[in-house]
Amino acid sequence: MPLDDLPRAQFAFPGPLRDRLVAAILAGVKTSTTALLLGYEREGEPLPRAGQRSAVVDSAERPVAVIELTDVRVVRLADVELRHALDEGEGDESVAQWRAGHEEFWHSPQVRAELGDPNFTVDDDTLVVTQRFRLVSLVDPASGAETPVDL
Repeated sequence: MPLDDLPRAQFAFPGPLRDRLVAAILAGVKTSTTALLLGYEREGEPLPRAGQRSAVVDSAERPVAVIELTDVRVVRLADVELRHALDEGEGDESVAQWRAGHEEFWHSPQVRAELGDPNFTVDDDTLVVTQRFRLVSLVDPASGAETPVDL
């Protein structure tokens, strides 16, 4: 599928956090991510599925890579596994550390505004969408040229 036809994969909001996450993807360090199921429901978006490819965008909304989902699961927040947390590539060394960082993000004013709930909070039973992916190609943001990644 041509790059322009791929859905966009936006990690966090534009800015320093997205820049760090995208850099980790490009370096091959980040191979998983987690999103709130509620976000998909509120937007009326279908859940992603294994085999789906998307274009990772940077803070300027330019495609910089193509990833392919290899596994998608809906789980309770309390059931996120250590391997998944480690593979998010953010330097967390435990599920508790990973969860604290994600709770900080999910409780941020930006996320609460996006969800339309200024008091939104997560708990053990909050459903999240865990996604594993592989890096397929790098994209030159200036030219749009793709370079396949050796697996």
